[in-house]
Amino acid sequence: MAADEDSEDYFVREIEKNDGSVLRMYQCSKGDVGCVVWDAAIVLSKYLETEQFCSIGSGVSMWSSKNIIELGAGTGLVGLVAASLGANVTLTDLEDLQPLLQLNIKKNQQLIHTGSVTAKVLKWGANVDDFLPHPHYILMADCIYYEQSVEPLVETLKLLAGPETCIICCYEQRTVGVNPEIEKRFFELLLQDFQSEEISSEKQDPEFNSPDIHILHLRRRVS
Repeated sequence: MAADEDSEDYFVREIEKNDGSVLRMYQCSKGDVGCVVWDAAIVLSKYLETEQFCSIGSGVSMWSSKNIIELGAGTGLVGLVAASLGANVTLTDLEDLQPLLQLNIKKNQQLIHTGSVTAKVLKWGANVDDFLPHPHYILMADCIYYEQSVEPLVETLKLLAGPETCIICCYEQRTVGVNPEIEKRFFELLLQDFQSEEISSEKQDPEFNSPDIHILHLRRRVS
């Protein structure tokens, strides 16, 4: 079902990129956690624009022609930023978030010149044959919050990530309720197969970073 952007069900958040262009991200007034732009998504989006990836002044982006899958894309902000930097991106989430993803693709298509973006349904733990060969990058922002989704998420990462794939995981560390246990379980499972490098705040966007929000680069362990 197509989304009606004029409906009261939506409100817009504008995210400015470093080149001055602006993404207009539609969010749902009501709905689950995937319906709004979370801080971790903004921190990760701005990280993709840092000088280590985008050579300032030359117009050259390391993301150009890279194949990227975003997991738990929600509104699609992170993947749309990557596509606007030249990557070929597949935004993935559950069926009920596809109308929102399609709406945000449509509303920001004019910012995508050399890259591409599509949205597909991917349920964690399910078959990933439609998403192979292995992407260059997997992006995920604030995907670690449901206890029952931890094992399927790790399984999906193991299936999607090849020996050359870099997973960039950004998450907000939450100290209330069951969140610490869920994070602990996620990393216990993940680090059996992946090695992790935490990105220091000095390598993140100087304005859009937080001590509570962590960015990790994850790669398959070499056996």
